[in-house]
Amino acid sequence: MSNKADVGTQENKMGVMPVNKLLLNMSLPMMVSMLVQALYNIVDSIFVAKLSENALTAVSLAFPLQTLLIAFGTGTGVGVNSLLSKQLGEKNMKQVSKTAMNGIFLAVMNYVLFLIVGIVGVRPFYASQIKDADPEILTLGVQYLTIVCVCSFGLYAQFIFEKLLQSTGKTLYTMISQAAGAVTNIILDPILIFGLLGMPKLGVAGAAIATVIGQIVGGTLGLIFNIRVNKEIVLSVKGFKPDLNTIGNIYKVGVPSIMMQAIGSVMTYGMNMILITFSSTATAVFGVYFKLQSFFFMPVFGLNNGLIPIVAYNYGAGKRSRLIKAVKCSLVYAFVLLFIGFVVFQVIPAGLLGLFEASEEMIAIGVPALRIIGVHFLFAWFSVIAIAVFQALGSGVYSLVISVARQLVVLLPVAFILARLGGLHAVWWAFPVAETVSICVSSLFMVLINKKVIRNIPDNA
Repeated sequence: MSNKADVGTQENKMGVMPVNKLLLNMSLPMMVSMLVQALYNIVDSIFVAKLSENALTAVSLAFPLQTLLIAFGTGTGVGVNSLLSKQLGEKNMKQVSKTAMNGIFLAVMNYVLFLIVGIVGVRPFYASQIKDADPEILTLGVQYLTIVCVCSFGLYAQFIFEKLLQSTGKTLYTMISQAAGAVTNIILDPILIFGLLGMPKLGVAGAAIATVIGQIVGGTLGLIFNIRVNKEIVLSVKGFKPDLNTIGNIYKVGVPSIMMQAIGSVMTYGMNMILITFSSTATAVFGVYFKLQSFFFMPVFGLNNGLIPIVAYNYGAGKRSRLIKAVKCSLVYAFVLLFIGFVVFQVIPAGLLGLFEASEEMIAIGVPALRIIGVHFLFAWFSVIAIAVFQALGSGVYSLVISVARQLVVLLPVAFILARLGGLHAVWWAFPVAETVSICVSSLFMVLINKKVIRNIPDNA
């Protein structure tokens, strides 16, 4: 297939297909695959919880560093995706493959960074959090997180190759690679954790090994799909040299995305530090919440990821009406998805906790916690979509400011104060408070970007 034909196909899809159909076409495969990912994250913790509450707490305390690891992959991928989609919209094919190869180079550099972290940084990271908690938590946590970091090459391969497919509209292949990795993890989890089918019983280390094998499977499929079906992008290491200008353009959008998620890592670390002063069970509840909320937020993030290339392409192609309609449709879908999450958290919190072998103490802490935190679902939908718009239009700094305001300037200080004034039960209210601030800031920035950017886009639709 020629490049000209490929560009024509991309134009027919991104620039001509009815917007709602295009949004669903781009997003649904991502939403399904992310639902599968959320499911295997939950299943992972369910199996670990059967070992002991200490094992569940150890995996929960890994979340801040895991979030940081993922932040570098997704942030770099978002930058590559946004830049590639814009270049495709402009039909600047000369730069497309250069951007893709520089994205792969950055993924390799990200892995090298976390390889070093996995070797020297995991034990100090855990030791800083557990304080006077059971030392078994430290031992189990170090086992788990060292494997996840040292073997994260599969994760970074999966991120970059899936973003290359997504930027050219081939989200079905993205869904297949993600789902394959998730299913691999789900199958291997019980086998490696509990020593089934003649395998040794590896406990939390088995959960980590299952995770990285799943990532390697997903990354390998992503590479194969890019070579075989992604004809718009030519991948070749022959004569490749890192291009600072291209890397700068990638990270113009990518760095704010990385920092935004890194702030989430700092927030989680800070919350763990606050909650561990009450009990390790409170920390485990917080970890369970993050697993459960992902089942509702991951589809919204899939919607977010599907929206970014649509907005970026139509921005580059000068099709303002299509861009605006895509944003409006995304807001409606995001609200519906998170409203369902709100209802579930209010109606069956005890049943959700029961999936994780919850003790009576965990039920007593977790039921009110899930109901209170769940209130923020009613506000978060707008901010998630607004962040996608800012990233796609090259204003990722707005996304960064929203995250800083919500998770550092508001959430952690409010949680700390409420912990001192009202105890553990009051801490959970920090989440709805922070999300209320977030929707106010997001609305302000949407007004600004509409005035400065969107209104000035020509309407060639």
